[in-house]
Amino acid sequence: MTWEDEIIGTDVASAGLHISECIGRDAASQLDLEEALEASRYTSHPYSSQPKEWPPVAEVLDTRELPAVLIERYNASGGEGTALCGIFPEIRRAWASVDNSLFLWRFDKRDGQCTEYSGEEQSICAAGLARVKPGIFIEAIQYILVVATPVENFGAAVGDSWPFISLNLIGLVGGVMANFGAAVGDSWPFISLNLIGLVGGVMALLLIGVCCAASADGTDPYAEISLQPLPEYTMPSDGVTMTCFACMDNGQIYVSGRDGHIYEIQYSSGSGWRKPCRKVCLTAGFGTLVSKWILPNALKFGAVDPIVDMVIDNERHVLYARTEAMKLQVFDLGVGGSSPLKKIAEERNLIDPRDLQYRGRRAGSRAIAQAKPSIVSIAPVSTMESKWLHMVAVLSDGRRLYVSTSPSSVNNASVSLTGLGNAVQRPSCLKVVATRPSPPLGVGGGLTFGAISAANRAQPEDMALKVETAFYSAGMFVLSDSSAPAVSSLLIVNRDTTTQLSHPSNLGISSRNSRALRELVSSLPVEGRMLCVTDVLPLPDTAATVHSLYSDLDAFGGLRESCEKASAGLWARGDLPTQHILPRRKIIVFSTMGLMEIVFNRPVDILRRLFESNAPKLQIEEFFNRFGSGEAAAMCLMLAAKLISDEENIISNSVSERAAETFEDPVIVGMPQLESNAVLSSVRAPAGGFSMGQVVPEAEPLFSGAHEGLCLCASRLLFPVWELPVMTFQREIGSDGRFNEGVICCRLPSSAMQVLESKIRSLEQFLRSRRNKRRGLYGSVAGRGDFTGSILYGTRSDVGANSQNEARNLFGLSSTSTVSGDAASNKRQRLLHTSAELAAIEVRAMECLRRLLRRSSEALFLLQIVYHHHVTRLVQALDSNVRQKLVHLTFNQLVCSDEGDQLAMQLISGLMEYYTGTDGRGTVDEISAKLREGCPSYFNESDYKYFLAVECLERAFMTYNAEERENLARAAFNHLTKVPESVDLRAVCKRFEDLRFYEAVVRLPLQKAQALDHQADAFNVKLDPDRRDNSLVQREQCYETVMNALRSLKGDVGKVSRSGNILDQASRDKYIRQIIQLSVQWPDTAFHEHLYRTLIELGLENELLEYGGSDLVSFLQSAGRKLQQEVQAVAAPTPITTARELETPIPSSQTKYLDLLARYYVMKRQHLQAAHVLYRLAERQCTDAADAPTLDQRRQYLSNAVLQAKSAISINGSLSSTMSTTDNGLLDMLEAKLAVLRFQMKIKEELESIAFKLEGLQVTSESHPNDPFPRGNLVFDANTAKIARGKAKELELNLKSITQLYNDYAVPFQLWEICLEMLNFANYSGDADSKIVRETWARLVDQALSSGGIAEACAVLKRVGSNLYPVDGSFIPLDALCLHLEKAALERLSSGIEVVGDEEIARSLLAACRGRPEPILSVYDQLLSNGAIVPSQNLRLRLLRSVLVVLREWVMLVLADKLGTTTTGASFMFGGTSALEQTSILQKGIRDKIVSATNRYMTEVRRLALPQSQIEPIYQGFKELEEKLLTPSSFPPY
Repeated sequence: MTWEDEIIGTDVASAGLHISECIGRDAASQLDLEEALEASRYTSHPYSSQPKEWPPVAEVLDTRELPAVLIERYNASGGEGTALCGIFPEIRRAWASVDNSLFLWRFDKRDGQCTEYSGEEQSICAAGLARVKPGIFIEAIQYILVVATPVENFGAAVGDSWPFISLNLIGLVGGVMANFGAAVGDSWPFISLNLIGLVGGVMALLLIGVCCAASADGTDPYAEISLQPLPEYTMPSDGVTMTCFACMDNGQIYVSGRDGHIYEIQYSSGSGWRKPCRKVCLTAGFGTLVSKWILPNALKFGAVDPIVDMVIDNERHVLYARTEAMKLQVFDLGVGGSSPLKKIAEERNLIDPRDLQYRGRRAGSRAIAQAKPSIVSIAPVSTMESKWLHMVAVLSDGRRLYVSTSPSSVNNASVSLTGLGNAVQRPSCLKVVATRPSPPLGVGGGLTFGAISAANRAQPEDMALKVETAFYSAGMFVLSDSSAPAVSSLLIVNRDTTTQLSHPSNLGISSRNSRALRELVSSLPVEGRMLCVTDVLPLPDTAATVHSLYSDLDAFGGLRESCEKASAGLWARGDLPTQHILPRRKIIVFSTMGLMEIVFNRPVDILRRLFESNAPKLQIEEFFNRFGSGEAAAMCLMLAAKLISDEENIISNSVSERAAETFEDPVIVGMPQLESNAVLSSVRAPAGGFSMGQVVPEAEPLFSGAHEGLCLCASRLLFPVWELPVMTFQREIGSDGRFNEGVICCRLPSSAMQVLESKIRSLEQFLRSRRNKRRGLYGSVAGRGDFTGSILYGTRSDVGANSQNEARNLFGLSSTSTVSGDAASNKRQRLLHTSAELAAIEVRAMECLRRLLRRSSEALFLLQIVYHHHVTRLVQALDSNVRQKLVHLTFNQLVCSDEGDQLAMQLISGLMEYYTGTDGRGTVDEISAKLREGCPSYFNESDYKYFLAVECLERAFMTYNAEERENLARAAFNHLTKVPESVDLRAVCKRFEDLRFYEAVVRLPLQKAQALDHQADAFNVKLDPDRRDNSLVQREQCYETVMNALRSLKGDVGKVSRSGNILDQASRDKYIRQIIQLSVQWPDTAFHEHLYRTLIELGLENELLEYGGSDLVSFLQSAGRKLQQEVQAVAAPTPITTARELETPIPSSQTKYLDLLARYYVMKRQHLQAAHVLYRLAERQCTDAADAPTLDQRRQYLSNAVLQAKSAISINGSLSSTMSTTDNGLLDMLEAKLAVLRFQMKIKEELESIAFKLEGLQVTSESHPNDPFPRGNLVFDANTAKIARGKAKELELNLKSITQLYNDYAVPFQLWEICLEMLNFANYSGDADSKIVRETWARLVDQALSSGGIAEACAVLKRVGSNLYPVDGSFIPLDALCLHLEKAALERLSSGIEVVGDEEIARSLLAACRGRPEPILSVYDQLLSNGAIVPSQNLRLRLLRSVLVVLREWVMLVLADKLGTTTTGASFMFGGTSALEQTSILQKGIRDKIVSATNRYMTEVRRLALPQSQIEPIYQGFKELEEKLLTPSSFPPY
């Protein structure tokens, strides 16, 4: 295929959009019949006829005489016998009966055969044909012939879906069927019998089987027939004369009698006592049944209105009946036709009595009564014609009444592409919606020309129509007119498809007239009288093709009958949309003189006849004017490309060539121009005036009729498949009544696709040949320069490079703008396009359509290949999602979309697997030749190489020789490297994985990614973001193949390799390392990032850190949202992380990247960088508790960061002082952060403890509003637990500063111990008198006193004081604490609340001061020396007791230090029998201090104004201590 023929995706997509619009417009132009009738009320020209120079619309194709044996038999009866006639179109037979003989012969050809049935002795008075119900008779019996006799052994009945025939039985005269009378309705199941001259006997019904046999070549399924008597299937009529019969598609038969009732004939296979057939009355009540059996018919004198006609609407499941008194009845059969018969309405007078035609003459004239017209026939209107009009009745004067069974209708409801609506309203009334005037006399046969006015034309009474019989089918009426006494004529009325208006009019009238129903009237003379008429159904092959193409469209939902009838129903759409697929319409007229075959010329046939007769150009132009240039050009294309087929008329080459010349004649089809030229005259300024500017359409290309014709032709060819799926589920109903899963199959059969493909290829080949010959506009474009240059293929900016703008330019989309005057408009038009450029744009648009047609034909060819290879088998290996996409894939998507390309490749892959399978069905070369020839856009040279590689892979997979397997895999890899863009990575790389050929698994996806994005659009920041993202997505899809291989190896525990050995852990690790090393070697940063993420996802962090590329650090930094300033090398110190950077939230999914980065730095001994990363992890901000790390994790991060900072200091100790200072600063900061974090953890634990305790309490207490720190309230406050729990969660979320911890958490929840620790850590104040510190200590002591008394307070003092006591003791207010505790102890002891020992407070103070007695004694001295502070004598005594304890402890501490023992041991030695001997060990200075203090305190004791009994023990204690210290003694040796 040359590059000129290459199918370009953007061109096909643009043309596909336009085709969709054309299909929508064409479908919308199919007006509802009601809308057309409503519009025709406002026009005076409802009828028209063709120009006399044109070939006639209807012409007699052939006349055939009656069979000789029939005439002989009738002549032999002497003209006294009973004779009937009719047509069975389903078996292509006409029939006639003479007495007891029934004759059947072909009406469509002369085969010399005439089947005769003479099974009974009685005369046949009626006959009909019906399709059998399934499962009752043998398969050979396809139809049943129902006959009626005037005695019990014969009868008449009619089956379903057969033409209504009304027969008047009159004797034969003179050897010809001169007096046969018949009135024929439409194609719906009917036979109405008016039995004249039948006297005596009882009516009976008899069924006869009809067997049909096909011809030897199978082209004629009705070549031979045979009749099989069924003697068990007879039934009496119970004295009722049956008048007409109607059947449904499901085989139900309804019969009406002259008693005015409707019966149903029920027949079955029969079992037991039940008869195989019977009739059941459906409309009679109980009283009627009793009267029927008591009184004979002869004694019933009441007026009976018999039913003479019945028709069934099988689409809506409604039955219509006409009585002898011209009453119309409607019966509802229910949804699906399975409900009991229900009478809905009955109307006696449907003719308007105010109609002037039936009134008396005007006042002053002689009144002449005119007979009221009768109803000649009734017929249902298909949903294809109207969804609001349901039935049409033809009157004897030629008028038509259109009847609806719905209470209201919706006007302006045109037919859309998606159909006429799914919901069908049930009938509820019967009313006339529209009346159509009778067609005029004297038309047709070339006698008149143009439109015919019938609205206000008064015809003479003797020239009025006198319709005897009528026939209606699919929008066509055939009327038998006997108004002329000498000869009868046929009036044929069908829709006029021309677009010519009757006369000039304003815009509103013109629009209304264009929608009005206008009909074409033709007249043909007929010898004798017309008895019945029927359609000649299309041939079975044609019917099957048409039915399969159109049956699934919503607009043709009623096509559920046989293929022949369903395809014939398409004639209701008119000739223009169907003349490319349907043959010419034919009817058979059965008259008293024989059979007459009439053919109807479609518009394309008329044009063909004009070309054949070398009609002058004026007639061709007239044809274009009447049908429109677009429609006429489309017909020229059909003739030029030979798209239509006619068995009688084959399109000659001369006709084809002249049609092509006409299609390219600019004089006839026009030239492209700017659309605003056509409306320019309507916006010009008034003569002599001034225009202030008007809104006019912007100038846009208006293409010629040739382009419009191509669009119409292409859209009508593609209409039946364009928006429908190419595949479908074929489901069957199981035993439980539900649909089974079903299998996938092609929606269309191969024969239908072949016919459509042939037509589309013919059209495309014609367009390509005209392009190659530079005919028409192609020549004008080629004249501007190189034919393959920029104008034709749109590389110039004036024809649009962008695909969307190109579509707008090519297919005429525009906007509006404001201009002022003609000059500006004309100037802008000149600037837009010249005439040559307009021609180039049209050629460009036609080229896009040609490429679309080529692509469509290739798609149909591919579907045929798939159909012949059993699509069910091909798709069974596909993924379920792919199968679902395939079922929903429309033909439009298959042709125009990327998804269609992908699914087509999936089908081709399945096809190749079928040929390269293990059972050896063939080779790739066999099927590749067909695909490359028939659908090169779906299967090209690259696909061929791809499947050669697939074949090598299949062979490699089947061999067990390791070397051969390696060579075959290498060969497949070499094939695929030449066409990487065509590789199906999912399937191919899976094969390479099975073969353990991981070089291909890595390289092929990367090569395909590079081929798909060869310009590196994914990394070009200057491109459009959507385009860049699309390129990146394509790359990532390729990358994912390599990642899946890694996932497979990571999870393939115990998997068996191709060699049959189990793939152990060592082998899997080896292959994983091989993939990583091959991947890192490929220079693709985006792929590396994808690889690194997958390795982290699979837990292969060690392999990542070991084999990662040079870009691993940058990846981890960017993925983990590293600092804006990257961590530098050791020679360039990194500044400490800023607060703004730390406030940036890091999702938990990205934390792992920072973890890995820290591990990488540690591995590379870059400790400073590792410390920064760990610090960032510890400080990461979170908004969700689920994403936040625990405080323990944060502590671990900070601890590790401290270790790394210390390592950095130890390594960098020999470097510059600047770097050492920086490292020390980082270490100090990290240690401080770690300390604050410990405070936060302690506060969190305390809050959780508080919440736990409060949640367990069941009592409440009133709060103390005056307490500024209501610790007591917290215990009993019901909300405190909730608040504490919430605060604890807040602390878990993010790290807090020490200020936040103190003010927002510790103080509100009275965590005074932690407050003191934080104040001490922050060096809040070096002044012991600090108010904050003193108040905090006081609250801590009070809190302890309230919870556990003096013992608890002393314990808290020991614990907290020992932790917070500085060297100078300035942070602990010992004086305040000592006084506070001593007072509390005295109060509690005095009140008996608590027993407090003399040593508790003193020992706690010593513990708080870490065993230093001097500060304690100094505090006691200060307190005792100030009488204002300690005015109470008891309190002073309490203080002196504590002083005595301190002094004793001091001695014990000194002894313990000297003796190397504990204070307990020292106390034992000091207080034992040799205690005096140990005093010599004390240093002289310390002993003197203690003795001096003892003397002083003894004096203080004596000064106390207390009873001697209270002070004496204290005094003796001091005295004993003094004596022990002053007694001289040497320390004994030990």
